[in-house]
Amino acid sequence: MDNSKFKATKRAGIFGILGNVFLLIIKAIVGFASKSQAMIADSVNSAGDIFASLMTFIGNKISSVPHDDDHNFGHGKAEYIFSMFISLSMIVAAGKLFYDSIYTLINGSEIIFSWFLVSVCIITIITKLFLYLYTKHQQKKYNSILLKANMKDHRNDCFVTTFTLISVLLSLKGITWFDSIVGLGISIWIFYTGITIFIESYNVLMDISVDKETTDKITTIIKKHKEVKEIINIASVPTGSKYMIFITFSVDGNMKTFDSHHLADVIELEISKLDNIYTVIAHVEPV
Repeated sequence: MDNSKFKATKRAGIFGILGNVFLLIIKAIVGFASKSQAMIADSVNSAGDIFASLMTFIGNKISSVPHDDDHNFGHGKAEYIFSMFISLSMIVAAGKLFYDSIYTLINGSEIIFSWFLVSVCIITIITKLFLYLYTKHQQKKYNSILLKANMKDHRNDCFVTTFTLISVLLSLKGITWFDSIVGLGISIWIFYTGITIFIESYNVLMDISVDKETTDKITTIIKKHKEVKEIINIASVPTGSKYMIFITFSVDGNMKTFDSHHLADVIELEISKLDNIYTVIAHVEPV
């Protein structure tokens, strides 16, 4: 991981921890005081967010360690291991929130309207919107799954708390059942987000191949060299957010060894300039 990406992810993790600790405290106090299931669910979600930001911080620190004798291709996959931890925490939290919301829906909600509830919702939306926009900007710039996981978490919280605000305002009119419905919606949303992040992390850890768009770009680069007779194979292994590419192509058997190796070096250099490529190894077969 390059130094600028490491610093950006570190800042995002620290901002996330500080922001979510603040939100957890005010949500928990007001949620339990008003007996709002939606706000309690939102406070549990903030607790999960603190864990997610902590995992971002730790995972980023490990993945930034350069390659060594024991890890020849660096520690980039740590991003995906820790993003998987984040996804699992989301799934567990979603299950608990789903159960609690079903319970209050069946047995009735005792939500007590308070303007403090409204204030907490507005503060949460503003805070999370700021964190979402900041993390989104950094994620687009550095393409980190840790930043992506945090970005989705902040975005989801903006929507979740908006619906919490609606349920709080409806309780002013005596409509309390919507509070439990919002709690259910929050749990399903968190579960879905957790599953999508888990699948993406799992795919990389199981060495999923590079995407078709990048494969097409690699093919185009190779084919533009007229000396290449045939592309025999293109294989890839993820090292984190980037890929190690193995290519095999054929050239005229009468071509000098020096020239064929020079051609391989040129192709390796051109492919390595693609954004998501870590390194390229080319093998030449004479025909």
